Amino acid sequence: MQKTKTYPSQTVTNLKPSGIRRFFDLAASMEGVISLGVGEPDFVTSWSVREACILSLEQGYTSYTANAGLLELREEISRYLARNFQILYDPNSEIVVTVGASQAIDLALRAIINPGDEVIVVEPSFVSYAPLVSLAGGVPVFVQTDGKQAFKLQPEQIEKAITSRTKAMILCSPNNPTGTVLNRRELEAISAIVQKYDLIVISDEIYAELAYDEPYTSFPSIPHMQERTILVNGFSKGFAMTGWRLGFIAAPKEFAQAILKIHQYAMMCAPTMAQYGAIEALKNGESDVEEMKKSYRRRRNYFVQSLNELGLSCHLPGGAFYAFPSIQSTGLTSEQFAERLLMEEKVAVVPGNVFGQSGEGYIRCSYASSMEQLQEAIRRMKRFLERL
Repeated sequence: MQKTKTYPSQTVTNLKPSGIRRFFDLAASMEGVISLGVGEPDFVTSWSVREACILSLEQGYTSYTANAGLLELREEISRYLARNFQILYDPNSEIVVTVGASQAIDLALRAIINPGDEVIVVEPSFVSYAPLVSLAGGVPVFVQTDGKQAFKLQPEQIEKAITSRTKAMILCSPNNPTGTVLNRRELEAISAIVQKYDLIVISDEIYAELAYDEPYTSFPSIPHMQERTILVNGFSKGFAMTGWRLGFIAAPKEFAQAILKIHQYAMMCAPTMAQYGAIEALKNGESDVEEMKKSYRRRRNYFVQSLNELGLSCHLPGGAFYAFPSIQSTGLTSEQFAERLLMEEKVAVVPGNVFGQSGEGYIRCSYASSMEQLQEAIRRMKRFLERL
């Protein structure tokens, strides 16, 4: 009898494990660690949102919803996008509720990529982008931004990376891991390249609620970009709902319905009780978001100033809750620095190289921790640097 082939596909075999999870798991096994590693708010989900979820359970709303999500939630998402970002989407055909923003990115890529299509990935980038491109049958093409320019993407960089096989690009603003925010003028310059080469843009705006210094510009609000953009957003970061696993895409009907087709086979629908919680978040939770945002801004200002005073050069991130300081002055690689800092001072950060080649020489520090923890982390980092 012929032996059954049980080994994984070559694509999966070639995937590297997440560098973020490696350091998180290592830190979790140690006592007394201050973790600046995982990108998760330290706030608990607002009580009114939790209460709405509990009420839905008490009322027995435990069945499947429509594949695209509860219509009431899609209507609230539509109103939210119009109210905050001045973009209009039809809740009946252009919005799909997903199991987190990560699933939304996966679905978007699978919906648009043909085998061999190239997708531009701007580095440093969230660790899942390139693997998800590969899993969808595409080829990630990396564009590296420069820390000396605060990791701002330049239009000419995109144009140099475009070939006859380029299908799409992934944008993330505010960016994970750098916290860099692209303003309207910068997005308009990028949109000219997108239109010139007929590209599709997956715009990951999961941190849109956490832009600190100027009004946030959503990419599909740029003229002529809505028809070629798949907007990804969700409730994890701004609404402190990470464990709820709830995101959404908003896109022209052609894209949204293709995404829905995959979603209905792969996942059926997002969790019902989480959707009821999200309805409450969009109706009444924005004041809580604003209070969290004020707290993050204070922490950012303290933490980035402190890093610079330690000699770890760091630009002021315009959004998200990450600082991305340079550790090049220490002579250590990103991994060496992160491992030694964890082992010697029990402070967990993420080495920048896990976010791509242009992240080497940097570390990602989440300041979504209490001020007391941030102050203690700075004291420990100071001791560590003094011994080098």
